[in-house]
Amino acid sequence: MKVLFTTFAAKSHMHAQVPLAWALQTAGHEVRIASQPDLAEDITRTGLTAVCVGEPLLLEEQMQRVNEGLGDDAEIMESQAEAGMDMTETRPEMLTWDHVLGVFTSMTAMAFQNSCPERMIDDVVAFAREWQPDLIVWDTLSFAGPVAAQVTGAAHARLLFGLDLLGRMRETFLDLQEERLPEQRDDPLREWLTWTLGRYGAEFEEEVAVGQWTVDPVPPSMRFPVKQPFVPLRYIPYNGQAVIPDWLHEPPKKRRVCLTLGVAHREVLDGDRASIGELVEALAELDVEVVATLNEKQLAGMELPDNVRAVDFVPLNALLPTCSAVIHHGGSGTFQTALAHGVPQLIVPDMVWDTIHKAKQLERFGAGLYLHDVDNYTAQDLRDHLLRLLEEPSFAENCARIRREMVGTPSPNDIVPLLEKLTAEHRRDRGARGTVRGEQ
Repeated sequence: MKVLFTTFAAKSHMHAQVPLAWALQTAGHEVRIASQPDLAEDITRTGLTAVCVGEPLLLEEQMQRVNEGLGDDAEIMESQAEAGMDMTETRPEMLTWDHVLGVFTSMTAMAFQNSCPERMIDDVVAFAREWQPDLIVWDTLSFAGPVAAQVTGAAHARLLFGLDLLGRMRETFLDLQEERLPEQRDDPLREWLTWTLGRYGAEFEEEVAVGQWTVDPVPPSMRFPVKQPFVPLRYIPYNGQAVIPDWLHEPPKKRRVCLTLGVAHREVLDGDRASIGELVEALAELDVEVVATLNEKQLAGMELPDNVRAVDFVPLNALLPTCSAVIHHGGSGTFQTALAHGVPQLIVPDMVWDTIHKAKQLERFGAGLYLHDVDNYTAQDLRDHLLRLLEEPSFAENCARIRREMVGTPSPNDIVPLLEKLTAEHRRDRGARGTVRGEQ
């Protein structure tokens, strides 16, 4: 088969695709990853082949502009709600038609179209028409993938990077829409995708919004229940190119705690919702060895305690197996890597996408804790939470249960035959191709 992966230019999202992409390539299939030029070098560093599409996204600059207008986490959540971009709502009484319509209106205009501009979609469609992939695997926020599949007849699957907020909210939206009069059934996502597909002479189907099937790397105990067909996938940590430092080969002399805010948080969000100084101060008096993945900018003007080792980067896949606990912001890569290694987690949620939901799921399962009020916590609060993780054996026991659950989930190599079968079932006639109107 020919398999095309699509993602917007965010390194962490591309990293989530690499293990499956390599599984397909080592099974004998041809693989390409399409994204904006910003990501080309990172893609080629994985050993896979990049396809540059669209203009540079400059995501870091965009997020810096957003951050300049935001304050604390309460303000972030309030601003998201006011803008209609809060896809995290789960309370039934709050999931009204007005709420979910507002979510899809704002997300379509601000998030979906911004991460996947018209030029990018044009280029992905043009490449797909020329290369003729059998299967397109797309990131949840990269709608160029399903559009190109609908135009060319390729099968397509949505590959999640975290909890399926989109799938869950889309189901709620469609259920509420059915209760409306026909003339009151606005659907901003469908309208955008219908217009986009119409430029190539193709038509909208609901699978363009959510995939013909979904590949879900979240462990069953943490997964959102959705009705769409899905293929469970074991999460395989991928941290990019790295060299393991010598000190990591030596066993820790004390219980080791990892403090990390994630590469994505550092490179894209350009800030630390949780104060680095407060986090480090909270750990200074504990009888633990702390490894903090912090760069020069994050450490500026800070005096580190004797029990804290600061490193710019170390692959979490190598570090976490040596740790008794990890403190982090709730990003999917760190969250899933900690689950894969059975390490109890203390989450200081940054309120981006699904971090608060992951924190709640983790605490509910007894595999970690989170700070419920991230704007008003004290150093003592953080110490108390961490000491519970280190001293109460139930956390490690529950983490081990999740790890066993993950080990029992099919690996990327294991699901390749199923992907081949699903592709054969969903792929349409090769002649189902369109052109951008005006290009005939």
